[in-house]
Amino acid sequence: MIDLDFDKGDGLVTAVVQDANTKQVLMVAYLNEAAWQKTNATGQTWFWSRSRQELWHKGETSGNTQVVQSIAVDCDEDCILINVIPAGPACHTGHTSCFYRDEKGVELNG
Repeated sequence: MIDLDFDKGDGLVTAVVQDANTKQVLMVAYLNEAAWQKTNATGQTWFWSRSRQELWHKGETSGNTQVVQSIAVDCDEDCILINVIPAGPACHTGHTSCFYRDEKGVELNG
């Protein structure tokens, strides 16, 4: 297993979460070392909430979990791409992806 560089970015690495089947980017979140270990141990996504300052399991309250299919690490080992099979929408708004609007705020199709 690769050792991610948690020394950059206040002990966090950025995670881009992508649907393994459609390749649609679902969300961007952050992992600390505990979230990284939990994600690897459980096969589901765990993140660090910067606003709540706590570890969270994606889908813990909504049921919209994400089963990890693969993880790719960038060249600097401070960002990861997680391919998942989602069990429901990724966005707290109910949209499939958090990226459902364009730069003018207009909702995108799909």
